[in-house]
Amino acid sequence: MATILFYQKPGCGTNARQARALEAAGHQVIAKSLLTEPWTAGRLLSFFGATPVTSWFNPAAPRIKSGEVKPAEIDAAEAIALMLDDPLLIRRPLIDADGARCAGFDREPIPSLLGGGRNDLQGCTRPEAMPRCAEP
Repeated sequence: MATILFYQKPGCGTNARQARALEAAGHQVIAKSLLTEPWTAGRLLSFFGATPVTSWFNPAAPRIKSGEVKPAEIDAAEAIALMLDDPLLIRRPLIDADGARCAGFDREPIPSLLGGGRNDLQGCTRPEAMPRCAEP
């Protein structure tokens, strides 16, 4: 089984559920804080691969929901700069599974690690009417 570096927002119920699913599949999950990790532009960029810049962002981030940050109007360099300044903008979790990297829980290598079929683990589990997850 794989050793997975799992960069999450501490206290996020969805990230906790995702990590448990990977552990239940037999993988070793090493949880790390997405918010306090000392990111560099190159390292952060390595999680996004050839995916569109708009998909790099966490759509539930307060600055995106408010309209302050508009992912469709941002190029790759600006996106990385914004994310280095405000890690809440980063789509999570960031996954490094023995060198295979992705952002989000619906991209490879996640389906392969879970044996396929689990598309119910992406996206926030908290309804809009509920308060935001507590800040760590």
